[in-house]
Amino acid sequence: MPTISIFFGIVIQMYWRDHNPPHLHAIYQGQEALFDLATGEVIGGALPRKAERIVSEWIDARRPALLDNWERGRLHQPFNQVPGADVE
Repeated sequence: MPTISIFFGIVIQMYWRDHNPPHLHAIYQGQEALFDLATGEVIGGALPRKAERIVSEWIDARRPALLDNWERGRLHQPFNQVPGADVE
């Protein structure tokens, strides 16, 4: 699965042609959660509370780029890297 961002030890990945709703996979310390791109909420799995908050806030700040990547994946195009939460 392609990695589109890494920040604070959290790895963010997306699959090509993944199922709806548009979402991403966040992996941290051996745990994985799926986050809905429209809401930033966890829709599967779990991360530590602080990591979930960081990812959710990052999704809110980067939503247009993440939704663009979702569409790229549906079209089998390469994903773009998205700046992490540790980048202003």
